[in-house]
Amino acid sequence: MQITELIVYTSNLKTQKEFYCNTLNIPLNSESEDHIEFVIGNSVLTFKYKSDSKPYHIAINIPSNKEYEALAWLKERVIILKYFDEEIIDFINWNAKSIYFYDADKNIIEFIARKNLKTDTSVTFGVDSFLEISEIGVPVNHISQVYNSLHDTCDLGVYFGNFDKFCAIGGERGLFIVIDKNNKNWFPTNDKAFASEFKVNILTSKQQYSMDFSKGVLTIV
Repeated sequence: MQITELIVYTSNLKTQKEFYCNTLNIPLNSESEDHIEFVIGNSVLTFKYKSDSKPYHIAINIPSNKEYEALAWLKERVIILKYFDEEIIDFINWNAKSIYFYDADKNIIEFIARKNLKTDTSVTFGVDSFLEISEIGVPVNHISQVYNSLHDTCDLGVYFGNFDKFCAIGGERGLFIVIDKNNKNWFPTNDKAFASEFKVNILTSKQQYSMDFSKGVLTIV
């Protein structure tokens, strides 16, 4: 599964534009009075204006061997969100290492180096090292309902977790991070997980799907 386009919402278009353009140095792909759009490797990230928007969790894949360069690059630009004293968090079960930070909306953004993907490079880390959006958080009341819909319609399986509190559905290039919002908050900050609305287009080995997450329900449209 690949996330080809992710549309999220912000009440602060101007500050988000400044953050992504000036802090992360991502070129602006398009904009209007009510949206800004960026190309993140193989994915498109769009922010649309919404007065009552809530924070998200979004992950971006980086080359498999670049977590230390990514950390140095980020520390020149943002405050790193640590887990205890760790700036780079080792997910042994996933064979991956992650770095977390906030954007201007306090969305939790994650750079993740997935060793299994073998995307090593000798190129110095920079904005061109953002490979794709690989995760979007989906806080719900019943994880199993989301899984059943994604599995039955899109043939997506469980990558890691279960239907209790946390379930990652999809693959290493694209995951729905589905959590029980009543029993789990966001890692590593313990921020409250809101059922923040989004739209997403994904590509599987079979076809492309468009989805809408609204009022805590993920609908395949």
